[in-house]
Amino acid sequence: MNPNADQLWKAPRWAMAVLLAVLGMLGPFSIDTYIPAFSAIARSLQATPVEMQQTLSAYLFGFAFMNLFHGALSDSFGRRPVIIGGLVLFTLASLGCALSQTVGQLIFFRALQGLSTGAGVVVSRAVVRDMFPPADAQRVMSQITIFFGVAPALAPVIGGVLSEALGWHAVFWFLVGVGIVLTGINLRFLPETLHVEQRQPFQVGNLMRGYGELLSDPRFLLLALASGVPFNGMFLYVLSAPAFLGDILHLRPTQFFWFFIMTISGIMIGSWQSGRMAGKVRPKNQIMRGFRIMLAVSLLNIVANLLFTPSPWWSLWPIAVFAYGWALMVPVVTLLVLDLHPARRGMASSLQAVVGSTANGIVAGVVAPLVMHSAIGLALTSTAFMAVGLIAWIWLHQRWRDIG
Repeated sequence: MNPNADQLWKAPRWAMAVLLAVLGMLGPFSIDTYIPAFSAIARSLQATPVEMQQTLSAYLFGFAFMNLFHGALSDSFGRRPVIIGGLVLFTLASLGCALSQTVGQLIFFRALQGLSTGAGVVVSRAVVRDMFPPADAQRVMSQITIFFGVAPALAPVIGGVLSEALGWHAVFWFLVGVGIVLTGINLRFLPETLHVEQRQPFQVGNLMRGYGELLSDPRFLLLALASGVPFNGMFLYVLSAPAFLGDILHLRPTQFFWFFIMTISGIMIGSWQSGRMAGKVRPKNQIMRGFRIMLAVSLLNIVANLLFTPSPWWSLWPIAVFAYGWALMVPVVTLLVLDLHPARRGMASSLQAVVGSTANGIVAGVVAPLVMHSAIGLALTSTAFMAVGLIAWIWLHQRWRDIG
């Protein structure tokens, strides 16, 4: 924690949570805002479905790759320059997307967007721990998750309205505007939270030692799996929404919002509850409570899909409850990851994000297309992702009982 934290930020704690949450929302906005314009983009650029999928995969894998370096750079040069640099690159990449005349150009600039947006997501986590002691950091992280949960609900709505009213180019011009506004706000308000004495030398040898230190620590790897993989139990349904909601549940596109409202409500309520529990419930107990909720509702979802025909009246509730359980535990696991190696919080946040974003990319490009047309397939696969995180946490807890 920065010894001068009290002097760096004098505004209310929630104001910093909002600032950092908006940085984290840039990633979901970059994914979800342009999805309603898929058909219009394909017609305009004469792109095949595979090429359109590549515009998403290029973003996700660019995001995963650069996450290896955002945190390490912030450990050496400070949090502020990395965040500002990422925002500038995001703005330029969005401009390139808006001006693209071929699908190849769009894929290239989407990859640049992916390389840039991770800076806000990754570095903002380290900023929280730079500024706040553990219990307060958990409350701030929970507040960030609450605001972060709004992005996937708002982004498709905004993208749909813009693409219908003004054409698909307007979606990316909107992202250009978002990038310009965020750059200005962070230049004005974001403090440098990494103390000079806590910075790591920017040397190849030092970086390799840092990566080796983290990747050889089984505690870090298990915590990264526990925090990054279960999210895909919910994200799988988001990626499969057109098939799941339209083909399986027979909802009209105008009714899709119920799914997003319920899921985001689960995230927001779970995050709020997580913040309320900070300092009152042991972190390891809170984590286990979240996993128990996800496990119970996942098993219930499997049984229900085996016994009954999928229906909007009951099929959406398990996903919302799953989201609640995930949001209850993930702020705590994230902080445990950051506190394993305090001198390398930025790098730890980077590698944690790599685990999650790599899993997201595999789910988007490989898993979701295989199971999206089967309700029981979705339920089983969602449970499998949750089980990876649960097994990782149980294994960790049995070997290192003092963690959490």
